[in-house]
Amino acid sequence: MAKELTSRSENYSQWYNDLVVKADLADNSAVRGCMVIKPYGYAIWEKIQAELDRMFKETGHVNAYFPLFIPKSFFSKEASHVEGFAKECAVVTHYRLKNDPNGKGIVVDPEAKLEEELIVRPTSETIIWNTYKGWIQSYRDLPILVNQWANVVRWEMRTRLFLRTAEFLWQEGHTAHATSQEALEETERMVNVYATFAEQFMAVPVIKGAKSANERFAGALETYCIEALMQDGKALQAGTSHFLGQNFAKAFDVRFATKEGKEDFVWATSWGVSTRLMGALIMAHSDDNGLVLPPKLAPFQVVIVPIYKQADQLDAISEKVKEITAKLKALGISVKYDNNDTKKPGWKFAEYELKGVPVRIAIGPRDLENGTAEVARRDTLEKQVVSMDNIETFVQNLLDEIQANIFNKALKFRSEMTTKVDTYEEFKEVLQNKGGFISAHWDGTPETEQQIKDETKATIRCIPFDQVPEEGQCIYSGKPSKGRVLFAMAY
Repeated sequence: MAKELTSRSENYSQWYNDLVVKADLADNSAVRGCMVIKPYGYAIWEKIQAELDRMFKETGHVNAYFPLFIPKSFFSKEASHVEGFAKECAVVTHYRLKNDPNGKGIVVDPEAKLEEELIVRPTSETIIWNTYKGWIQSYRDLPILVNQWANVVRWEMRTRLFLRTAEFLWQEGHTAHATSQEALEETERMVNVYATFAEQFMAVPVIKGAKSANERFAGALETYCIEALMQDGKALQAGTSHFLGQNFAKAFDVRFATKEGKEDFVWATSWGVSTRLMGALIMAHSDDNGLVLPPKLAPFQVVIVPIYKQADQLDAISEKVKEITAKLKALGISVKYDNNDTKKPGWKFAEYELKGVPVRIAIGPRDLENGTAEVARRDTLEKQVVSMDNIETFVQNLLDEIQANIFNKALKFRSEMTTKVDTYEEFKEVLQNKGGFISAHWDGTPETEQQIKDETKATIRCIPFDQVPEEGQCIYSGKPSKGRVLFAMAY
């Protein structure tokens, strides 16, 4: 099965598409632009969701749920917000179907037109801030730290599984605060949560920074982000956190009585990550043999495959596997024992390699005699004969080693694919022949940023938080620059 994958060097885009489908992560659906997330893919998403949910709750957030449908009038209350989403909105205009009087199936009942059209949720700022108006009267009601796990719809014309689909799954945090400082601290806190998750669980190194004005979320005063680099040298925005100021509070008239007895508008943030993280996970680590999953997010971390010719041999192997499995599970390690007799061991090896299972253990009659097992690691494809005594400790250490190795490999790649340039000619040469992140001076104007984007398709991915101040000249305009920013081609 793995041999059916297009190689990355031949066609990276096709390799990705092949891998998503052949590794049983997702399928295209009967609805154009929408995907079916298959059980194996959804199991990874559930792991992502569970870890993030735990991290959100540890920082004081709680979950709630808001309607899928948003009255159209809500979008007109915040001008830049509606402008940012207007072209992507799916609109509900009627509430009933009927049989065609001409016998041509089902038609929309023209008598069932909604008084006000409803927008299928592209993001929830408007419906949530309309709701918060009833929740907030005083500083005693603040802060509100709410997160929602939901689906959203953004009508994309060019779609790719996980990376860009008309409907996708995500979480969206929406918080309300008494002061600007508190809201800014929340915005920064959550981008740090995303970065920690990406690096410690996804094993994807990310750069934290602020978006330029052109790249900010519609309706935000500031957008912070984490940017990751994929193996084809393109960047992928893996998470965003937005400081919304008082824009939405003013749009929906959400005021509160301050401690000093005055009246003020509430300060807001929103932040989110989506199933796009699945795309990042695939493209950051996987190879021509299939998925390479970090152990912390793999649906099962260890698969055990019996090697036998006779039924009585399987019975003896199964008894040993039962013992090993109990020890592994006692350490919190998830295990699958594949004793399905309709598939040969070689087929199973290829299948689990394709699906990125971090550790594979093979046990046959001779292994039972010798007290050993063959252990294969997915990240390097290396195999090792290991004593069954304390095999659970060996596997536990190996999983930690694989998690670290995957991260370090991606970090090394990013380092090699980050280039400083000082002229526009250098910039274009690196962009065309190497790719990756390009660190360059920019004069800070939206006009220059747009001209570079129009000419090269490269965008400013972020202004890194850890950037050292450095006076220079903009590569495009020659005007003074206060520091470098990161450009890249991006998904």
